[in-house]
Amino acid sequence: MRLIIGLGNPGEEYNGTRHNVGFFVLDKIAKDEECDFNFDKSFNAELAKCKVSGKPSILVKPYTFVNKSGDAVKKLKLKFKIKPENIIVIHDDLDIDFGNFKLSFARSSGGHRGIESIIKALKTNKFWRLRIGLANTKLKSARRSKAKKGGVNGVGEFVLSKFTPAEQDKLKLLIKKALARLENIN
Repeated sequence: MRLIIGLGNPGEEYNGTRHNVGFFVLDKIAKDEECDFNFDKSFNAELAKCKVSGKPSILVKPYTFVNKSGDAVKKLKLKFKIKPENIIVIHDDLDIDFGNFKLSFARSSGGHRGIESIIKALKTNKFWRLRIGLANTKLKSARRSKAKKGGVNGVGEFVLSKFTPAEQDKLKLLIKKALARLENIN
């Protein structure tokens, strides 16, 4: 059994935002595998059980907000007796150019607070991460404006902004490529 966790923030106001790319990927998997999400209050998450690439999996959209994702992941790991190496976390990455992704195992958080929360809760970094790149010219401008304004967080505004229609099209192609790479895990 695998846990495939998409990071994002719950609520309508976050639908379609860059920070919710993990939810977006899980929605695509659920659609392709014809499985439905149901909210489980004991985990404070939406869960969908299905086979992904022929492997039994639980898709998870934590409702703990990105920065507290470790709370739900730890409960799910314990309940379903999942080894950390059978956990895949899908999230945004500001250090990878938009249109690209990286699959990594046992890496540091790289400053991503959701991943920091999961590492702390699991007491290990020995899990898989599918890192979806968001870096583009808007992010570079946001980082420069933060420096000029003395710390005003333009980067936070960037990750909570919505994808443009052109970016959504590019993201769909990226997700297709990324999901093909997931087939080789475990």
